[in-house]
Amino acid sequence: MRVKRISTGLLMILRMLFRRKVILIALVIIPLVFLTVVELTAPTRHIPFRLASLDLHKFIRESLKQIALVFFSVASSGFLVSLLALNLIQIENDVNRRLVICGYHPFELLISNLLALLLVIIIIALYISGLISFFVPINHIVPFIFGLMLIGFVYGSYGLAVGSLIRGKLEGVFFIVLLANIDAGWLQNPMYYAEAHNNVIIRYLPAYYPSQSAIIAAFTDYSGANAWLFSILYGTGFLILALLIFYQKMRIKK
Repeated sequence: MRVKRISTGLLMILRMLFRRKVILIALVIIPLVFLTVVELTAPTRHIPFRLASLDLHKFIRESLKQIALVFFSVASSGFLVSLLALNLIQIENDVNRRLVICGYHPFELLISNLLALLLVIIIIALYISGLISFFVPINHIVPFIFGLMLIGFVYGSYGLAVGSLIRGKLEGVFFIVLLANIDAGWLQNPMYYAEAHNNVIIRYLPAYYPSQSAIIAAFTDYSGANAWLFSILYGTGFLILALLIFYQKMRIKK
């Protein structure tokens, strides 16, 4: 693998992203709309809830509005990154195949996509954390940003895996929206999780540990190291799957 080829691939991907103004506008507008609607509609009543990943029988008391704002900031981060990752893999599929024929290694192209996705994850995490700071006082902003980056890593890797496995754009979006809506957008809500039956199922979903780490950082002084570790392991599993599928599809068979 050559560093020059990877950097060239990265620049090509970034230029492609910046040419697509609709994507850039969506990345800015969607989190702002989500958080503004929650701010205008959510009740301010305080309720107790427990964070299951801490393994402590200690209840945290916060307002429904603040809980909803933090939850939707995490959900929107994962949703946006997963769709962008899917788009990165699928839209450049034919271009990537031609580059492989011209001498590029499939892993060089995938690393370029990963670096571009990493930049997007960091930018989205910083942007959403800046937005949420206007609505909710975050106890520990740096671990909270890291939690947003983790949900981006997990769902971004999932988007890469789906994009590598499924060729159709509509089918890929369906799989992204299905999981993101059920998992990050519904089941990981602390209010739903606290009352759910068979919540052991929820613990095995991709957004569980990243959302827990972000909520821990937002409302408590406890460490989210355990949630960080399992988030990285979960995202790495999706990433390895994406690597293997992408390599098999792009390599030149002799």
